Amino acid sequence: MCINTVNLRDFTHDSRQTVDDKPFGGGPGMLMKPEPLFEAVESLKTKNSTVILTGPRGERFSQKIAAELARESHLIFICGHYEGVDERVRTHLADRELSIGDYVLTSGNLPAMVMCDAVVRLLPGALGCGDSDADESFSAESGFLEYPQYTRPAEFRGWKVPEVLLSGNHALIEKWRRDEAFLETLKNRPDLLKKELKSED
Repeated sequence: MCINTVNLRDFTHDSRQTVDDKPFGGGPGMLMKPEPLFEAVESLKTKNSTVILTGPRGERFSQKIAAELARESHLIFICGHYEGVDERVRTHLADRELSIGDYVLTSGNLPAMVMCDAVVRLLPGALGCGDSDADESFSAESGFLEYPQYTRPAEFRGWKVPEVLLSGNHALIEKWRRDEAFLETLKNRPDLLKKELKSED
């Protein structure tokens, strides 16, 4: 697995190495020009490449999508800047547009890094323990957030680890974890519970 970055200015043909220009029809800000983006991506692309454009108009990135991308053999991320990219990049160059949330950033660099991190950790051998991601938030089959976890010491500053985790009773521990995962989800992401109930209908 290898991650490389490409400087778009290396794919310009004017003395100023221009990668942006004013939008047709007027309006604030600048748009990324299509020529350097197309040339840069085409210099990297193979028949197995998937081209991802980061942008707030895209599909919401999720753990499910991270798993889909982890099965791809070659990913190319286009990071928008300024007011975004020329629409021809979106419609004719990108295979998919993804957003990491309902907010706008100054560039697509951070979303690309977030997505790369989420994808890379799903690749075989990336995590020290093969089961490390099995019960994580958004990974578990239950659809719940992850349950609370504790390590030694059993008591720290008067705060004790729940007795059930020290009991050695694996059935009780499993039940406690399921219950706590449900409560965490109810408190912090009730929308996930609604989604789970809908899928059962």
